[in-house]
Amino acid sequence: MEKQNEKIIQITSGRGPAECCWVVAKVLKLLLNEANESNIESTILHREQGTENGTLFSASLKLEGKNLDSFLTNWLGTVQWIGQSKFRKYHKRKNWFVGVNELTLNQKNTFNSKDIRFEFTRSGGPGGQHVNKVSTAVRATHVPSGAVVFVSNSRSQLQNKHEAIKRMQEVLEIKSLEQDKKQVQASWQNHNELDRGNPVRIFKGTDFKPNYKNKNYKSNRKSSKQDFLRHLNE
Repeated sequence: MEKQNEKIIQITSGRGPAECCWVVAKVLKLLLNEANESNIESTILHREQGTENGTLFSASLKLEGKNLDSFLTNWLGTVQWIGQSKFRKYHKRKNWFVGVNELTLNQKNTFNSKDIRFEFTRSGGPGGQHVNKVSTAVRATHVPSGAVVFVSNSRSQLQNKHEAIKRMQEVLEIKSLEQDKKQVQASWQNHNELDRGNPVRIFKGTDFKPNYKNKNYKSNRKSSKQDFLRHLNE
C-alpha cells in the first residue's frame, strides 16, 4: 500500500487586524472543503481565536493524502482578499492578506514493532478453569517512549500479541498528535510580517468568491492598476 504524504499547515493573520483574522477563518473553511473533495484527510491541531466573533489569529492543521503536494501548490503562500471591512465601515483599505505556511516539526520516529518488548503472563479474573494456567496475556512496552499496553481479551497468546501491537500504534499516534498540537500552539506567536507580493489565491467580497491571480503583485502594481479596478468593480 502506498504511503500517504503528511504535512502540518498553518494559516496565519501575520498579527494583522480583525479583517485579516476574518480571512483566516474563511480560508480555513474553504481549505478544509477542498481537502475533503480531493480525498485528503485533515485534522485541526490548534485554533487561536481572534478578538472578534468568527475570527482567528491562526489555525493549524495536519493534512494527509497521496496527492498532497499537488493540492498545496494552490495554497502555500500569501492569500489576498479584496473587500470592505465588516468591522470598520468607513475604513478605506480594500486589500487584506494572510499566509498559508508549512510548519516543520520535530522529526518523528517511524513506528516499528521491533521496538516493542513483550511479556506474557497469566490472565486474571473469571473465564474458566484454564484462565490462570496458561500465559496468554500480553504486556507490551514500547522501549523508546516507555508506553505500555496490556491485552488479555483472547485465550490465544498470538492474537493478544497482534492486538497489543495495534493498540500500541494507536497510543503512539495519539501521543504524536498531542506533541504536534503543543508545537503549533506555540508557533503562532512567531509570525513575521507577511509577504504581500505574488498571492497564490485571491478572493473577493463577503461571499469570498475566487478572483483573478496576479503573478507579480509588487512589480506590476502600476501597470495592472486598470485591471485591478476593473475586477474590483465587477
